[in-house]
Formats: sequence, C-alpha cells, structure tokens
Amino acid sequence: MLCSLALLLPVPVFARVGKDLTSTRCLSLHNLHTGERLRNVPYCVKGTYQVDVLAELNHLLRDYRTGEVTTIDPRLFDLLYLTESNLGVCTEIEVISGYRSPATNALLRRRSKGVAKNSLHMQGRAIDIRLPGCGLKRLHRAAVELRLGGVGYYPKSNFVHLDTGRFRLWQGV
Repeated sequence: MLCSLALLLPVPVFARVGKDLTSTRCLSLHNLHTGERLRNVPYCVKGTYQVDVLAELNHLLRDYRTGEVTTIDPRLFDLLYLTESNLGVCTEIEVISGYRSPATNALLRRRSKGVAKNSLHMQGRAIDIRLPGCGLKRLHRAAVELRLGGVGYYPKSNFVHLDTGRFRLWQGV
C-alpha cells in the first residue's frame, strides 16, 4: 500500500503548481451526506502515503447509502491536493459523492441517464466536489489545467467531477 508518489505522478506536474515530491500533503474534507469532516489530515509525508490517514479518508468517502467502504485510489487525493494548489487555496472540500457500491450506482442510473454504467466511483477512483468560496467555473478550470484525469462540469447540479482515469472532459447537468 505504501508507495512513492514518484511512481504515480510525473515531477513536472508538481513543479508546475509549485509543489515537490517531499512535501507533506494535507487535505480537509466534508462529506455533505454524513456531516463528517476530516481537517488538515496529512495523507502523504515525505512522499509516503500514510496508511492510517488513508483508512480515515476511505471511511469518510464510503457509500453513505450502504455503509460500504473501499480503498480509494491515493492518486485521487493527490488530484484534490493539486487542484487546490493550482487554485492557490487550502480549504475544506465539500464531497457530494465519493465511493459508490454497484447497487448504489445502479440505483442512481435508474434515476438519471448521466450516471455511467461502469462509473469510476465504483472503483474508488472518482469524486464529486465543490469548494466553498470558489466558483464552479474556476474550480473546473483549475482541474482541467492539470490534465491528470477525467473532469466533468455539472453547473446545474453544482459540482465538479474528478477521477484518476485518462484525461477527458465533459459537461453534465
């Protein structure tokens, strides 16, 4: 589980946003469905992911409908960290959706055609967020500039989707 970030993300990405591989990376998350918060948790220290903190983050991002917890791709936390860094902010990220069990994904697909059948949410590789005090367009633009994964823009639903899949862009409702 412990791995060097150097194997997962290229150095130029960190250089572009003024970060290096040896810095301590922290996040603050607020799950809007459960009300739970983690504040300023150091998920990666000196290039090493912190297993205990990752477990806390996995729990926070669980499927709130079923209680099911999965292992979230640590690169997703890096993507959140880099997006905030690109914006020049460090704030509490509001989580609309993290992990989704296959049952929850199927339920959501029945309610909306905008839910992918093989959603990366079911693999712990996607998250839907917003940042208080940061406009949705600005958040979207900051994530797109990184070119590190999928970025969906949902202005009517008031969130941005980020994932660790290949770089691609789309707009939803």
